[in-house]
Amino acid sequence: MKILVIRFSSIGDIVLTTPAIRCLKQQLPHAEIHFLCKLQFKAVTEANPYIDRFHYYNGNLSALIETLKAEQFNYIIDLHKNFRSYKIRWALRTQVLAYQKLSIQKFLLTRFHINMMPGRHISLRCLDALAPLNVFDDGKGLDYFIPADATLKLGDLPASHSAGYIAIVIGASYFTKKLPIQKLQQLCKLIQYPIVLVGGKEDVEAGNAIATVDVIKVYNACGKFSLHESADIVRQSHLVIAHDTGLLYIACAFKKRVFAIWGGTSPALDVEPYYGSSFVKQSVHAWYKNYVVPNISCQPCSNFGTATCPKKHFHCMQWQNVEQIAQEALQILTKK
Repeated sequence: MKILVIRFSSIGDIVLTTPAIRCLKQQLPHAEIHFLCKLQFKAVTEANPYIDRFHYYNGNLSALIETLKAEQFNYIIDLHKNFRSYKIRWALRTQVLAYQKLSIQKFLLTRFHINMMPGRHISLRCLDALAPLNVFDDGKGLDYFIPADATLKLGDLPASHSAGYIAIVIGASYFTKKLPIQKLQQLCKLIQYPIVLVGGKEDVEAGNAIATVDVIKVYNACGKFSLHESADIVRQSHLVIAHDTGLLYIACAFKKRVFAIWGGTSPALDVEPYYGSSFVKQSVHAWYKNYVVPNISCQPCSNFGTATCPKKHFHCMQWQNVEQIAQEALQILTKK
């Protein structure tokens, strides 16, 4: 049996499909599992041992479809459900299983703040799509695999952080998903513990500004490391504070304690930090906390975030209580 799993983007969304990929391979061990994503997200799954073959979309959908046709798949598992995945489904003309995208429910929540979301996490909805194959949730949560040659090297982080640090993921794909720089500066001032700022090249300038509050305590790693190395920074941290972004879910895959800060998006969209039912049952601790400013009528305003605040006030982030976040972070660390 050959099965094609489709999830084009992005980092976090691909990581959220990993329970479905693992359960598919482990519960159908003789099946050949193929995975399709955009080429720019190759690193997210390249070391995943549950995927037998990879396919990448790099702008030429017609050529990709011809390649996929030659594979003669028995099933397509569509975990994206967009124009491209529908076009592939139509061209390959094989059996299709797809997750519930809940576009109408998300529209009602973000536009009219009518919550008709089912309260079932997106990772579980991906697994629900596999039920016709008798594949079900194993309760183990998310996966992320770092190749052996892509981990941090000795000396990559300053010696001042060798005894432990908090990873603060300052990046996100859209403005309304990120704390303003001054709020992040305030947070770093209040946390009396070594901090590593994590983000991409686009976050370097913001990271430099945040690190000025204490250049010894706060190390700006933004733009200095690959995705895998950034994931390893998260993996080795004592606590992760993050916006709604890919490294938030990578932290969950490594079973790190997470403080998730929400602005224009919301855990009400069924995308909160996810660890898997078996891990949660075995733990006596609360492994994550969501920080959502209460009683803001316009929150959430988007599924994915936006370039500006639609209401121009940005209360969902401007009113975040960073004093509380810092205090609760230190409470976690003193219990280690």
